[in-house]
Amino acid sequence: MSTAVVASAAFAYLGLLFAVAHWADARARAGRSPTRSAWVYALSLAVYCTAWTYFGSVGRAASGGLWFLPIYLGPTLAMVLAWVVLRRIVRIARQQRITTIADFIANRYGKSSLLAGAVTLITVVGIVPYIALQIKGIAVATAVVTGQPLQVAHAQAWWADSTLYLALGLAAFTIVFGVRHWDGTERHAGMVTAIALESMVKLVAFVAAGVAVTWGLFDGPADLLRRAQTVPELARLLTLGDPGAFAWSSWAALTLLAGLSVLLLPRQFQVMVVELEDDRHLRRAAWVFPLYLWLINLFVLPLALAGLLVWGPQAAVQAELFVLRLPQTMGLDALVLLVYLGGVSAATGMVIVESIAVATMVCNDLVLPWWLRRRAVVHADGDLRRAVLRIRRATIVGVLLLGYGYYRAAGDAYALVSIGLISFAAVAQFAPALFGGLLWRGASHAGALAGLLGGFAVWAYTLMLPSLAKSGWLPRGWVDHGLFGWGLLRPEALLGLQGFDALTHGLFWSLLVNVALYVGVSLARPPGVAETAQAMLYTQPRGAHAGDEASLPVLWRGQATLPALQTLLARVLGAEQAQARLAEQARQRGVPLARLEADAALVQWAETQLAGTVGSASARRLVASVVQEQPLSVDDVLDLLQETSRLKTLSRSLQETTRQLQAANARLQELDRLKDDFMSSVTHELRTPLTSIRALAEILRDEPGLPSEQRQQFLGVIVDEAQRLSRLVNQVLDLAKIEAGRADWVSAEVDLVQLVKHAAAAADPLLQARHARLEVQTTLPQAVVRADPDRLQQALLNLLSNAARFVPDDGTGWVQVRVEPGPPGAQGTVRVAVLDNGPGVPAAERETIFERFHQGKGARGGTGLGLPISRRIVEHLGGRLWLEADAGPGACFVIELPLLGPRQPMDVH
Repeated sequence: MSTAVVASAAFAYLGLLFAVAHWADARARAGRSPTRSAWVYALSLAVYCTAWTYFGSVGRAASGGLWFLPIYLGPTLAMVLAWVVLRRIVRIARQQRITTIADFIANRYGKSSLLAGAVTLITVVGIVPYIALQIKGIAVATAVVTGQPLQVAHAQAWWADSTLYLALGLAAFTIVFGVRHWDGTERHAGMVTAIALESMVKLVAFVAAGVAVTWGLFDGPADLLRRAQTVPELARLLTLGDPGAFAWSSWAALTLLAGLSVLLLPRQFQVMVVELEDDRHLRRAAWVFPLYLWLINLFVLPLALAGLLVWGPQAAVQAELFVLRLPQTMGLDALVLLVYLGGVSAATGMVIVESIAVATMVCNDLVLPWWLRRRAVVHADGDLRRAVLRIRRATIVGVLLLGYGYYRAAGDAYALVSIGLISFAAVAQFAPALFGGLLWRGASHAGALAGLLGGFAVWAYTLMLPSLAKSGWLPRGWVDHGLFGWGLLRPEALLGLQGFDALTHGLFWSLLVNVALYVGVSLARPPGVAETAQAMLYTQPRGAHAGDEASLPVLWRGQATLPALQTLLARVLGAEQAQARLAEQARQRGVPLARLEADAALVQWAETQLAGTVGSASARRLVASVVQEQPLSVDDVLDLLQETSRLKTLSRSLQETTRQLQAANARLQELDRLKDDFMSSVTHELRTPLTSIRALAEILRDEPGLPSEQRQQFLGVIVDEAQRLSRLVNQVLDLAKIEAGRADWVSAEVDLVQLVKHAAAAADPLLQARHARLEVQTTLPQAVVRADPDRLQQALLNLLSNAARFVPDDGTGWVQVRVEPGPPGAQGTVRVAVLDNGPGVPAAERETIFERFHQGKGARGGTGLGLPISRRIVEHLGGRLWLEADAGPGACFVIELPLLGPRQPMDVH
């Protein structure tokens, strides 16, 4: 494939990224940012998969078989198990306006500029060679696709090397879409969307290559595995090898290293924390990102085996290029170009995001502190924004040129080949300070710094320097025989520890020294005032919601003026931004901007606003230059924190009381409505019999010559309506007393069997009048309950009288009362069921049958209060009353009451 075609495709692809990023930025300005999608966020996390992943995984699988898996198993476990920790990190970063991992760690330990600088230097040392690896990946891939010898591209003069111009193009893209604004906490919608697109491109390209090779050169995975098993050198790649202690320790070390890296790499912190718009996206990313890793690694081993089968086991030394060369041998030029662009995506995505993160760290934690010490910037004319932007842009160009220079100098040296995992081990040194700072309030700045520097020194001695020695840049004798010839100081067998591979050995010693110094020095030199204050913010189990700065404790004392703070904010954020943010603060406090008080809360708020632009350490220095701060003791800080905690507790208590009052008010309003409904219903029910009585009485008065037979009929109706009216009044009074808790109850031991029989005897005349029969069935000789016998009998009579009104009156009607023990799920209870063969209760009325004044269809007489009163009586006695659905031809009402102890014989009088 011609160089012109490949170069055109590469720069056209970069042009596409520019277009996509520009479109996404325009959408974000219109309030419709693509990064509001959880899918875009989850795909942006795949920036973890770099050119070292894209090409190097196949090379690692060709030499170690399944041993490439821990590099992806670690991130999977980290996302599945640690997303809650990640959410906590996100919330702290939002509250404190943190933009880099260096700032996150330094902010925890008293906003230490020294600690932030140390983290930044370690990052640069570990990451610049890794950026060189990405540049090399693009250069080598270009040479393979264009058919040039691999050494030709590297042997070209630097000004004729297209890789240099690709690096400068990446710098331009990063500057345009990553460092356009001065506020590091502003999200980069264009950059993130472009990274998500690149993630899809590299996934599609890699899977397409795997599918083409597996089903093109072979007859599918089964055929590929069968052929590989016939070659002894390849068959071993399908196993984990010797499952000894050292082998499994390497597996565990790689898994741990990769798991830490997905959380601690600066680029991962940038996309995971800084670019996150909605905390809910973390839930989607917790399974989408592991799924992505599984998909992109699905064909790693098949591609490795295919290349070794085609070119022989000796080709393992160049297995990183199998993903390109296999489609190339098949004559699939379009696929080769797609795979090449996938590799370019993997490399450029890492370079873009890493450059932004490193540039922000270098600006905030190395250059700005030096700048502020040399110049009184806050008192100078103009503002700091231009300086911040220039520093970051220059840093991006410088980092990419350093990466390119390292690539040119290293060539094919061992240092460049092995730098991927070595870089991971470098950033793993951040783990004790970061995770320890989230869990242990006693951790101090001195401990964090000692652990970080000690771990980094051991990392350099056991991993970085030996890689340089093996590349020929340093004498090799000290690696084989130890420093000064002391065998115990051999960097790959320190203190005689042997049997581990170099990476596991270096990771073990560096983290051991790091943790030991972190804990030991923290115990010897406990945290100071500023550290104690920050520790409280980091270690609280549940931080305030993201962005809820009002919930943060105010840990500052001193004197400040509004004009000084406003001037400082204007010179760092710009006059317009400063004015807008101060106006918002005044609005939240309910005062005009001119009357906004420069109290401790405002000073702390201003410092947080500045931290988003210049980092927490520089923000602390800037604020201190315009205010008069009073020193705080540890006791003062603890008092402030306790007072803040007390106020938070009081606030939560007041909120809870407010909710209770609102609920009580709603309940009172509901009761008032029910009272009105009740009075309206009672009035209506009373009016009906009164109307009949009045009408018939007036007829009797006005018609003295009314026939005797009709007069007696009218008098009978008047008596019946008067009795109905009396029953209604009595039931209304009973219901009102029961619901108001003023009913007179008599508590006694009652034999329910005998009570049922008495109630049945009292109701029998009603059934006889309807030509119906009444039957009582029980298997219990006795069932003792605690109840008011009169009230309970009233409930039973209500049920029996209802049944009597609904059964047929043609001699076929029947009512049955059953007394039986409760079912297995309700042991210790007794049930009374009243069944009849009437029309039953329609399904539509089963929910309303217990409402006051509700009468079923076909009811003869009644007030509609019998069932509500019966249910209230039974519930007061600790039982239940319900309508059994589909229990027979008619209705079945069931009363369930708790038994009183064992069933004992009892005299009933």
